[in-house]
Amino acid sequence: MRLAGPLRVVVIILTAGLTWILVSLLLGTQSGFSRLQQLLSSPENLPTAVSGWGSSAVPLQASTAPSGRAGARSRQNKPRPRRYKCGLPQPCPEQHLAFRLVSGAANVIGPKICLEDKMLMSSVKNNVGRGLNIALVNGVNGDLIDVRFFDMWAGDVNELLKFIRTLHEGTLVFVASYDDPATKMNEETRRIFSELGSSVAKELGFRDSWVFVGAKGVQDKSPFEQHTKNSKSTNKYEGWPEALEMEGCIPQRKADGQ
Repeated sequence: MRLAGPLRVVVIILTAGLTWILVSLLLGTQSGFSRLQQLLSSPENLPTAVSGWGSSAVPLQASTAPSGRAGARSRQNKPRPRRYKCGLPQPCPEQHLAFRLVSGAANVIGPKICLEDKMLMSSVKNNVGRGLNIALVNGVNGDLIDVRFFDMWAGDVNELLKFIRTLHEGTLVFVASYDDPATKMNEETRRIFSELGSSVAKELGFRDSWVFVGAKGVQDKSPFEQHTKNSKSTNKYEGWPEALEMEGCIPQRKADGQ
């Protein structure tokens, strides 16, 4: 009976101690349990890098990821990747012209032609339309010569021929399709685009998607061309293939005599 009193005191002390430890864990207080936290987070207990990944593999440092609204703010404040002219992910070399072409999406969203960070043709500029959207550019200095669109469904193909027959040597030709680029095309039209460097002009069909950069006087086929056939089995939109996007750097031509 004499031990009942001391045992009761010991039980009370142990209960209070365990309660304090639990509260420290839940609230994260930096007191008597800090040593245990340090031991758990010591370098010996952190995950190590997996071997066999080569010298380029760098293990991540252990960190505490913010949660809730703080985490959302952190993601929003994360710097965006730097973009260069026309939104290119890297700058073009000197004596090169940066460009981006986007074909139209179905018959709803118009095409875009950007050169050296200047939008030459777009729906916002109100200078695009159904068919072929074409920008002519001076291949030496990058100056814009002219922009026009030609309705290849119900328009007059002779208007297009007048536009591309008499190009000067070295003129760059930027083309972006919208809706239907080919119904009104005749043999001469396809031949001229082929001479400008196109590899697909002769097989271009109804509602195909097409983006192309060619030049007057080139000897080889252009590396700047994309084409998607209108096909029920692969079309992204009902009746139309997906829109195409192409970007790159075009070497400027040297002026005559240089």
